Amino acid sequence: MKAQAAAARARIGSWSPPGVRPVLSLVSIMLLALSVLMLLPALAELLTAGSDWRAFALCSALTAAAGEALRRATRGALQGGLTLRQAFLLTPMAWIAVASFAALPMLFVRHEGLYGSLPHAVFEAVSALTTTGATVLSGLDDAAAGLLLWRALLQWVGGIGIIATAIAILPALSVGGMQMFRTESSDRSEKVLPRARQIAAAIGSVYLGLTLLWILGYRLAGMGWFDALCHGLTTISTAGFSTKDASLAAFDAPLVHWWAVIGMIMGAVPFVLYVRLLNRDWTALADSQLRTLLWFLGAVVLVVAASLWLSGRYDLEPALRHAAVNVVSIVTTTGYASADYTLWGNAATGLFFGLMFVGGCTGSTAGGVKIFRYEVMAAMLRVHMLRLIYPRGMFPRAYAGRPLTDEVVNSVVVFFSLYFLCYGALTIALMGFGLDFLTSASGAVAALSNVGPGLGPQIGPVGHYGSLPEGALWLLCFGMLLGRLDLFTVLVLFLPRFWRG
Repeated sequence: MKAQAAAARARIGSWSPPGVRPVLSLVSIMLLALSVLMLLPALAELLTAGSDWRAFALCSALTAAAGEALRRATRGALQGGLTLRQAFLLTPMAWIAVASFAALPMLFVRHEGLYGSLPHAVFEAVSALTTTGATVLSGLDDAAAGLLLWRALLQWVGGIGIIATAIAILPALSVGGMQMFRTESSDRSEKVLPRARQIAAAIGSVYLGLTLLWILGYRLAGMGWFDALCHGLTTISTAGFSTKDASLAAFDAPLVHWWAVIGMIMGAVPFVLYVRLLNRDWTALADSQLRTLLWFLGAVVLVVAASLWLSGRYDLEPALRHAAVNVVSIVTTTGYASADYTLWGNAATGLFFGLMFVGGCTGSTAGGVKIFRYEVMAAMLRVHMLRLIYPRGMFPRAYAGRPLTDEVVNSVVVFFSLYFLCYGALTIALMGFGLDFLTSASGAVAALSNVGPGLGPQIGPVGHYGSLPEGALWLLCFGMLLGRLDLFTVLVLFLPRFWRG
């Protein structure tokens, strides 16, 4: 019995303080990389004769010092790899640590509503890294180049971080049905490239290539180079920060809007598919999530466009364009807006509220519940209905031609239950800060699904979160991290048993 207990403890991993050292070692590497990234907005400030380059340089030095101290303290800790508990701890700890240091420059850059305000700075940083796109800022049209670039860079880095988490970590932790992609990702990836590092390099190259392509496309469509750079970084990452208060509505160029629509869809597609297509694996186009996403977007866009055209609000092309920009933006959890869709009537407002619960594909930069979970639920409902009609019939559960195991089904059901439980709790908690129901309900789902803009005059597509109470901002920060990390990796840390050896 003692030998079995010892073996079990070895499998779980030591949870004494030395057991945390490998996690801190990885965090130190991320902080050092972040310190280098801070030099880019410092350079932008110097090139534009701005005064905030000192703030970015100082924060870069502080972040580098913290990262280097942590690296020295945990030297050699990664030799044994990570245990299951350490992997659970790594995900939230890494995001919290990076977001905390990423907020430092925003404490010192001189912008109204941000300078010196810790809740606002942390909210902006968390929103950026989780690619939520909710902002506390106004006056972006006159903001310093360093601040605008820093926000965009954080979203771009957060996007590739989300892809890495969805492909490498969440499937291994069996979070919310993601274990379904553990075998699928490895099987399909190994047919394309033999090793995991090559897959990571290939996905990183695709991510960078698409970003550069969209920067160039925005420039050719009519944006200036700086606007094109920032929007290129925040489009492929389905993040949504703009350089203008009016978002895409500030650019009166149809080509800009259509290019954004295509980019948001590209960011919401599993990036492994791009690697397969580059290696001439054309079966990637038959991916179940991809087909469902495209059919769903096409149907909703046509319905909204027809409504706008028939009501006389827009001519045919503007109706189709504004419907496409805003519907695709919400479903892919990007957060851009080309118009105030809350003025399109109560039905449109209700529709956009519902779209916030959808999300993109797993393995993409998009947030939300994710398309595959709705597909799994649809398969389960179909089988259940058939069994009501034919009680003795045999109806296998399948997803994309593969059988659905009880483990996957249970994980998806638990995820849905937990998601809506957290959503209800977050809505009620926000109302406790004196916010109205529409602001609270839409803000809760905008945070959990990482959508960005909510509904109503305060946080709607033409508003911002800067007027919310500080307590509500901290709560929404927690909601954004909770949604971005698929709930379980954060909530499991609140179990006392998790911290026992």
